[in-house]
Amino acid sequence: MTHPGAAPRRLIVAADGGSRGNPGAAGYGAVVFDAATGAVLAEARESIGTATNNVAEYSGLVAGLRAAAAIAPGATVEVRMDSKLVVEQMSGRWKIKHPGLVALAAAARQAAARFAAVRYTWVPRELNAHADRLANEAMDLAAQPAGPGPTAATSAEPHAAPRTGWRPAGPAATTTILLRHGETALSAERRFAGVADIPLTETGLMQAKAAAAHLAARGGIELIVTSPLVRARQTAAEAAAASGADMLVEDRFREADFGDWEGLTFAEASEGWPGELAAWVAEPSTAPPAGESLADAGRRVTAALDDLLAERPGQTILIVSHVTPIKELVARALLAPTPAALMRMHLGVASFCEVDWYPDGGAVLRSFNDTSHLRGT
Repeated sequence: MTHPGAAPRRLIVAADGGSRGNPGAAGYGAVVFDAATGAVLAEARESIGTATNNVAEYSGLVAGLRAAAAIAPGATVEVRMDSKLVVEQMSGRWKIKHPGLVALAAAARQAAARFAAVRYTWVPRELNAHADRLANEAMDLAAQPAGPGPTAATSAEPHAAPRTGWRPAGPAATTTILLRHGETALSAERRFAGVADIPLTETGLMQAKAAAAHLAARGGIELIVTSPLVRARQTAAEAAAASGADMLVEDRFREADFGDWEGLTFAEASEGWPGELAAWVAEPSTAPPAGESLADAGRRVTAALDDLLAERPGQTILIVSHVTPIKELVARALLAPTPAALMRMHLGVASFCEVDWYPDGGAVLRSFNDTSHLRGT
């Protein structure tokens, strides 16, 4: 905290990133120093799969700014990088044309907004040795064969935590990043929103862009699969523009059909169909009037997942979908009974879940209902 009348704390953020192949095995490193003492306050490094040098460098910048903001929001910050491109673009002297870099620059500006002032300085590589070393360590990890063991380390960013898990060594997992679409008029009022093709609100579009920037900073997305409903496709399109990944439409990842309850609140449905709603909550084979049961929705969703796992082993796939399909996949990963488990989960709009699926049938839920990227939207 900065006391009234006190000078803001001064920090230095050193960041770097690189790719062996451009694109190739990529990673970034970032360090936060106290400007007065030179003390290291935080370090971050992460391998981000296959990406370009520029994406890795911007990812390092974003990680460094976020780490500094966690230490001293309101500080004055000098960013030092040996990337002329990033320094000139973030200083506003060069235009940013690549969609993936546009999203990353937006994420950097969002992080920088927490400081009293930010200045970008180019330094030669030999004066950026600490961040360069961390970036090279991350690239070493990215170049290793994929697997469930550790691939990243950081002291600042939760999303960059080491990939641990009580799993024996074996074939690489397929990673699914599950993204719920952004806000719609119905979700804002907590109403049943099934197969009706309703678009995102302006807030929902902002949330989709924030999610896309988060994905671009993460890197490594190899395919985007989306529900055909417009709210999901709008969200997926932002992710595709930011990441550069191909996008496919998969009808089986659509939301459940809520039939006559479409557009109603839970209370309104309970008032009109008290017995039917109670049965739907208790028994997965019970469908809403003129709608689809959770059991039927679960079967089509898990069938779509099985096809993806067979066709894309070892890849990282973004699935843009809805509450019911995402909850079904999380329940499957946890071997949790449905619908009881589904009724005990909350998924915010534009939230992320991440699941690793192993060839032997095992799974690890790595995150659930992550909305950290939505701060400020």
